[in-house]
Amino acid sequence: MTVLSFDEQGVDVVYEGTEFRLEKDLIEDATQKSYPDVTDHEVLQMVEPDPSLSGQPQRIAEIVR
Repeated sequence: MTVLSFDEQGVDVVYEGTEFRLEKDLIEDATQKSYPDVTDHEVLQMVEPDPSLSGQPQRIAEIVR
């Protein structure tokens, strides 16, 4: 299971027992979007090769209010 923890500067990730951080700039470069407009599903797709996406995607702006 992958755990994503969002804040205004990036995302803390736990993937298969490994913890790391995806910085805001890296996410913006990878998605070609402004950080607040990126969705949690898009970040999960950056981390996992074939993620199981459930529910509606949420924009980071909605998550870090």
